Amino acid sequence: MRIAILSDIHDNIWNLKKVLVDLKKKEAKVIIFCGDLGSPASAKKLASASIPTYIVFGNVDGAQYEITNWVKDNAPHVQLGKEMLEVKLGGRKTAVCHYPKLAKGLASTGDYDAVFYGHTHKAYQEKVGECLLLNPGEIMAKSGRCTYALYDTETDRVEIVEVS
Repeated sequence: MRIAILSDIHDNIWNLKKVLVDLKKKEAKVIIFCGDLGSPASAKKLASASIPTYIVFGNVDGAQYEITNWVKDNAPHVQLGKEMLEVKLGGRKTAVCHYPKLAKGLASTGDYDAVFYGHTHKAYQEKVGECLLLNPGEIMAKSGRCTYALYDTETDRVEIVEVS
C-alpha cells in the first residue's frame, strides 16, 4: 500500500493543491498528516482528496474545534487525533504525532513498524531498532522546499518527493 505522509501546511493552500495533484498521479491510497494545518481551509482542502486521511494536530492548529466539527459533519473518510494516532495500514502498525521527541520515544518502544512526525520542517528518516522514524518535511516551503513522503508498506521503503 502506498501511503502519503505530509506535514506543516501552515495554510499554504497553493502548495497543498500541487501536492494533492501529485498524490493522485502517484496513486497514494491513504494520507497521513503530521500536524500544523493552520486553519479549517487547509483541513477542507486536504479532505478533498477523498481518500482515507489521518490527521493529528500541531502547535499551529488553533482552530481545532472548528476543524473537528467540519470533519465530523463533512468528511467521514478523515480520522482526527489530538497529539497522537495509532493506525494499522498495509499490515504495518504506525504511530503519528507532531513533535520529534514524542516520535523518538514512540519509535524506541519497539511497538511500531513506523512512526511519522512533523514540526521541524525538515525531511528526515532513520531506523530506531526495527522502526522507521520519518519526518516528511513541509508543505509550507519555509525552507524553500515543499516535500512530502511516500511510504510503501509492502517494501518498507520511503521516497521523499519534492514538489515545485
